[in-house]
Amino acid sequence: MGRVWIGLAAALLATSSAHSASPSTESLAQARKFGALESIAQISMAPDGNRVAFVGNHPQGQMLFVVGLASGGLPASIFTLPYNEGRLNWCRWASSERLVCEIYYTVSDSTGDVVGFSRLFAINADGSKPVKLTARTAAKAISQTYYGGDVIDWDVADAPGSVLMTRYYVPENRIGSNIRNEAYGLGVELVDTYSLKRRKVETQHRDAQEYITDGHGSVRIMGTFSITQSGFSQSEMRYFYRMPDSREWRSLSTVNVVDPTKTEFNPYAVDRTRNVAYGLGQHNGTKALFSMSLGEVPRKELLLSRSDVDIDSLIRIGREGRVVGASYATERRVSEFFDPELKKLSADLSKALPGKPAVTFVDSSQDESKLLLLASSDTNPGMFYVYDKKARQLGELLPVRSELQGAALATVKPVTYPAADGTQVPAYLTLPPGSTGKGLPAIVMPHGGPGARDEWGFDWLAQYFAARGYAVLQPNFRGSSGYGAAWYQKNGFQSWRVAIGDVNDAGRWLVKEGIASPAKLGIVGWSYGGYAALQSSVLDPGLFKAIVAIAPVTDLEKLRSQYSGWANFPIINKFIGQGAHIREGSPAQNVEAIRAPVLLFHGTVDGNVKIDQSRLMNDRLRGAGKQVTLVEFPNLAHGLHDAEARTRLLSQSDAFLRTAFGMTP
Repeated sequence: MGRVWIGLAAALLATSSAHSASPSTESLAQARKFGALESIAQISMAPDGNRVAFVGNHPQGQMLFVVGLASGGLPASIFTLPYNEGRLNWCRWASSERLVCEIYYTVSDSTGDVVGFSRLFAINADGSKPVKLTARTAAKAISQTYYGGDVIDWDVADAPGSVLMTRYYVPENRIGSNIRNEAYGLGVELVDTYSLKRRKVETQHRDAQEYITDGHGSVRIMGTFSITQSGFSQSEMRYFYRMPDSREWRSLSTVNVVDPTKTEFNPYAVDRTRNVAYGLGQHNGTKALFSMSLGEVPRKELLLSRSDVDIDSLIRIGREGRVVGASYATERRVSEFFDPELKKLSADLSKALPGKPAVTFVDSSQDESKLLLLASSDTNPGMFYVYDKKARQLGELLPVRSELQGAALATVKPVTYPAADGTQVPAYLTLPPGSTGKGLPAIVMPHGGPGARDEWGFDWLAQYFAARGYAVLQPNFRGSSGYGAAWYQKNGFQSWRVAIGDVNDAGRWLVKEGIASPAKLGIVGWSYGGYAALQSSVLDPGLFKAIVAIAPVTDLEKLRSQYSGWANFPIINKFIGQGAHIREGSPAQNVEAIRAPVLLFHGTVDGNVKIDQSRLMNDRLRGAGKQVTLVEFPNLAHGLHDAEARTRLLSQSDAFLRTAFGMTP
């Protein structure tokens, strides 16, 4: 394939401008602090525990740094990826001297569709001997693959510096020859990160989508999607398992990716010693943690459940990904450890560190004698530490956001408010530091997804607006994930009236409680949150006095058509659904109801929500004589991963809101 780091311009462009003042000097200065990208985007520890590697964001681009822990030296940059050449997603240690990294690219194809693709490479800890690990696609392959593979096992016995990688095989068409390579589907290879020698471990399977190992080099579980004759995947994913020392695949479970209430067991990890798989599944209306024996007859055992919220993630540690617990979020995230030592250590560290932050175990040495951990809270964006078990010493390593060190951040308070039908809706309230909490300019900030939820902790968007004097309320409206099947309903699109009703009730509660001035109430959202911000005025045109929508969905039928021709179209189609809600729930189809001025932001290579959504909304609003501004960020994707873009987004949103509220910019 040759060089795949496609050069992309990162200039900023406003396609239309109206109804917004220029940001103040103070607003711009604060926007630069809060809009700065994380100093550390991802971090990992070497197997010997002597070094860490991290991906950092710097003006020159994303950099890969290596830090020696024993010497206490400064981080050394060993690789730089300019922002216009892709995104360095992660880097992990294949050995104590060798790293494996993934780069993700977003480009427009020949049809104008935005396409994302990944490639893996290996590099020595001193920056020498970089090689591309992703297998080359044959010149005569009938199609190109966007998938660069995943590392599914880092701890392969008798093969130091080697990893188990998935690979998508593409058939070859050799014109003028009777020889035809029919290899097609996902398989697994053992790849030497030094020599690039490859050995096939799992023969490619046409329907395979996932492989899970035991953490010691043995593939034990395979997940498959059935493929129709048209090439589209179905909504059910089937999992198969192997008994120890067997090559025979046996049926394990079925996962419904459209309707989570029909999923009994979704495997995530295998414990070789216990010969069980750990996974999540439904139990009395919420998601719970189970183990499933991988013997002659699989037997499921309930390990952890709650009646109010979902158990949503496993806690794993070490190079083999040992499962040591699970976590869930109530008002704050809670970690339930099965490992007594880690349970006590987590509690002790949280008490000992300033502000009693949440402690997350990020990585460890091979023998788990040294732990890499993250401590963070609502007023602490995060600090990485290294804990040495043998020496019983905790050392501060690096901050997640160096620009915000020493900044006065706002506390985040869990609250509930009543919806119109009396349902109590959970939310998070952030008030400006030192404010009375009364009569403030205020923002309702619905989260993206819609299959997501907000949690207690640091949020750069909410913190910026709090620093600028706004009260911010983040509702976990019905349609959010994490609170069980009944709360999720049919998701925030098909059940949009309930979801958006809850969002609007959040604004009404702010006014009723005296927190917000009725004339200074706005709404700001990203992705689905942007959709909710726009659709809020369809239900109640007079409630919010200004709307900021970032990368929003504006037309459900247009969202459906975006995925037409892709393998996952049937899943997206079922998720969006059919019926009256397609038109009634699309803000671009109901612009006549919108009274408040609208500010739109969107990246031009957004593969999640195409920029056509914002352009359509802009055109419809302008055609109806409404106040609207659309700001486009060329060559940026859904997350607007660019400090200058985020700085502009924040400062211009603040100026826009202040103008709409009749305040001084």
